[in-house]
Amino acid sequence: MTDEHTETGTGWPQPAGPARPGGPAGEPDPRPDAPDPDELSPLSPQGRPEPGDGESPAVPAAEPVERDSAERDEAVERDEAAGGAAAAGVAGPLRRFSSAAVMIGVLLVLLGFTLAVQLKTTSTDSSLAAARQEDLVRILYDLEAREMRLRQDITTLEESQRQLRSGEQGRQAALEEATRRADELGILAGTLPARGPGLAVRFQAGPSKPISASGVLDAVQELRGAGAEAMQISGGDRASVRIVASTYFLDGENGSLIVDGRRLTGPFTITVIGDPSTMRTALNIPGGVVAVVARDGGNVIVEDREVAEVSALHVPSTLEHARPVS
Repeated sequence: MTDEHTETGTGWPQPAGPARPGGPAGEPDPRPDAPDPDELSPLSPQGRPEPGDGESPAVPAAEPVERDSAERDEAVERDEAAGGAAAAGVAGPLRRFSSAAVMIGVLLVLLGFTLAVQLKTTSTDSSLAAARQEDLVRILYDLEAREMRLRQDITTLEESQRQLRSGEQGRQAALEEATRRADELGILAGTLPARGPGLAVRFQAGPSKPISASGVLDAVQELRGAGAEAMQISGGDRASVRIVASTYFLDGENGSLIVDGRRLTGPFTITVIGDPSTMRTALNIPGGVVAVVARDGGNVIVEDREVAEVSALHVPSTLEHARPVS
């Protein structure tokens, strides 16, 4: 048998006559309206020659099978990649949700612990809750007086700062400020006399109990808390002792007092410079100095002085250990 083939521009062999795909060579195609083999594309399956009697199949016929297999492999890989991405997209929010849940839980635990501690602290009785009404009034009054003094000090210091920063009067203002501070420190230390509005507080002992050193010390502390700036105590013999931070009081014989090593006999009078109304209120608070002396049978006479003079001076002691820091 002679094989007759025609060559096309694509290189694919074409059969000489019409042939039915998959059937014996030479038999007509039983399908109606079968397309002409010459009109089919050389690359389509219909345009490729079928093996006949004694003909071997063409090698290029396996290419579509391999291409389809490769496309299926690529499709499977794309599906697996898409499934992996979807799983990662679901796992990401789950991990974020788990971290957020843990953080919220920790914050709730801390909030509960804080509330429990606050409630326990609030329910605990403080030292002020057990104090007497007289003590609370005295503490409140001392705090108000201290606040007033601090506000005045702030105003004075701000004015001094403004003057010191001015260019023309800076040096003169500094000298005046230094002089003023030296005078104030001298009054506080008891090395300079002072005068100004204040009170004269006189202690008269009762028939059964003399004025004690602790009662006089309480009066001094009350006056200091009320803003006293200078004080001195005098005895019945006109002897006077300046009261400073280091002054101490002791009970002497026959109702006398030992003040800074000096003996004073009664009655005792404290001359103090400060706001008269504030200091009077401090002495007359419930449970204060006046009430305690009256309970022991004594009497406290408080007199206002437009000009109170504190003339007694304190001799400063020589320092042995303390040195200024500079």
